[in-house]
Amino acid sequence: MSSNADLVFQSYGRACSQPEFFERFYTIFMGKSDDIRAMFVNSKMETQRGLLRGGIMWLIMHARGMPDTKIRALGESHSKKNMDIHPMHYNDWLDALIETLEKFDPEYTLELGQTWRATLLPGIQMIQNMYHD
Repeated sequence: MSSNADLVFQSYGRACSQPEFFERFYTIFMGKSDDIRAMFVNSKMETQRGLLRGGIMWLIMHARGMPDTKIRALGESHSKKNMDIHPMHYNDWLDALIETLEKFDPEYTLELGQTWRATLLPGIQMIQNMYHD
């Protein structure tokens, strides 16, 4: 029996093998609010897509037991004193990720979506908690 983190890892492999996955994610994510869209006005989206690929993998690997070094680095870079990514945006980020997975993972189910949420939430909460540090 696979662990939840392994199921998420396998799902990510199926979904991210399609280059459009990351483009669609940002279309969905930026559609969530004007504030989110404004955060990316001056961003090179090709670079952002690469960062997203790595960030999702770090969250998954953390859930699989990797030390939290990379998650803490994300928390630091996204904190109020750096990029100022408010913690409220992570709910939209996770929703956009799940909506994108639903379109790109051919084995997606509602249960798998809940598994994704439960698996990534501890890492996301660590990032959110570092906002004011």
